Amino acid sequence: MNRICALLLLLCCWTLPAHALGLVASVDRNQLNSGETVELTLESNDATLFGKPDLTPLQALFEVRGTRQVNQFTNLNDENKANTRWIITLQPKRTGSVIIPPLQVGAYHSLPISLTVTQSTSSDNELAPVFIETSLDQPDVYVQAQAILTLRIYHSVALYDDSSLTPLHLTDAIVEQLGESRTYEKLINGVRHGVIELRYGIYPQKSGELVIPAQTFSATLVDSQQATAPAPLGPKPGKLVHVTSTDIPLTVKPKPADYPVSSPWLPARSLSVSESWNPEPDHCQVGDSLTRTLTLKAEGLSSAQIPPLPATDVSGLRRYPDLPQLSNQITENGLVGTREEREALVPARVGQVELPAVEVVWWNTHEDRLERSYLPARTLQVAANPNMTVDTPVGNIPATLNTDSTLWLWQLSTLILACSTLAGFGLWWRARWQPAILRAAQTGPSPRTLLDDLKRACLANDPQATRQALDAWARQQPETLAEMAARFVLLSDALDGLNGALYSETGQHWQGEELWKAIRSIPAAEREQDAGSEPSSLPPLYPK
Repeated sequence: MNRICALLLLLCCWTLPAHALGLVASVDRNQLNSGETVELTLESNDATLFGKPDLTPLQALFEVRGTRQVNQFTNLNDENKANTRWIITLQPKRTGSVIIPPLQVGAYHSLPISLTVTQSTSSDNELAPVFIETSLDQPDVYVQAQAILTLRIYHSVALYDDSSLTPLHLTDAIVEQLGESRTYEKLINGVRHGVIELRYGIYPQKSGELVIPAQTFSATLVDSQQATAPAPLGPKPGKLVHVTSTDIPLTVKPKPADYPVSSPWLPARSLSVSESWNPEPDHCQVGDSLTRTLTLKAEGLSSAQIPPLPATDVSGLRRYPDLPQLSNQITENGLVGTREEREALVPARVGQVELPAVEVVWWNTHEDRLERSYLPARTLQVAANPNMTVDTPVGNIPATLNTDSTLWLWQLSTLILACSTLAGFGLWWRARWQPAILRAAQTGPSPRTLLDDLKRACLANDPQATRQALDAWARQQPETLAEMAARFVLLSDALDGLNGALYSETGQHWQGEELWKAIRSIPAAEREQDAGSEPSSLPPLYPK
């Protein structure tokens, strides 16, 4: 019955840290060797909570090595907040699964926390006052995969703060230090030792035998018989010691033969790929800006080792990518690298747009097998935008039909131009014989004014103002902006650059001179309405 209760209690307190209402309990680590110490932290945000925790439940399984209390007061937006922490140093009395029982402070109780204490073995050299212990988490590893080197410096005597350790450099491997060094205590053969622990992530770049060289630790032992304190700038009294670790061999295995040749080599303990949208593309229209974020997270690899994800090159979508965001997180299992790629996708046509599946091939080093992580394919339903003219790609029209349509449009345009010219000449001839009258004021801006506004916005490199001026100018042209872009390559390229500045985060670097040159390169017949200057508002002094 006692074993069943202990098992149920272990399942309830598996997570770390443990949370309770008003009192939060956490430890700096949940795995340690026999003789080592662990720090238990109790934290409360209740300003009315006073007193000290009752440590009586700890006496059966732990030896309390020390306690201290930290109080912190903050003022945020005229609101005072108090935070109290009790830090307790514990040393387990037995090995195996050890549970820190709930502790009480006032009316609050913390939740239990589970620890795993393993039996440590001692050797003859551990009797020295200072010695080094090094170990690898695995004897062999794949090329470019992660191996964790743990280096522990034990000292049973006090040391000055002038200690140093030779840096770890490997010719055929990349070395990353995993966080800052940790200090704790450990009991060895009845003697209490201070421990300085450092961890390194090693990523071999070539298969074969890799030897991790010995590391040398230098320090000055504190002379307990020295009566006076040493001078701050003078030599430290005491004995200078140098201790050296042993070389450690590491077998580096080559890339497996059955790994796909066309895929980049990704050895990791685990790998996941995910996506997010802003806004959701369920009800998108032509011209909407959709931000898609792809995130690839690999345990056992740094972010610099993660290759770029496949680009979203889909017909009917214009793509404007941003720079990738790389980050690393340090865990008990080493590095977890994250690569985040963000891109703006703008639908350019109505209908269904198929996004292909995103597949990432990688090698599972934990289970030693080939795996594939992927995002399924997705279909976007693009609706028409009543505020925009859909640009039908010229490449989708048959060549013969496209040529005939263009010729027919030119003939119709020539006929309309001739008729309008004759009509204008007749009106001018008739106006010569009319009496002088005041011309009615225009109800809107003239084409020349719109063209000047467009020029100023382009030369000011303002994409938002340029888009508004361009739409106003295009509404007074004989053709739509999409039709002119289909016939003039310079204008089409300049519009792509303007859209890229509008729908991505690089708008502040847009240069509008290219768009203004493209507008001016259109033949005068295409922008006939703005070619002439605005007529004077006064009639001629001597009409004929």
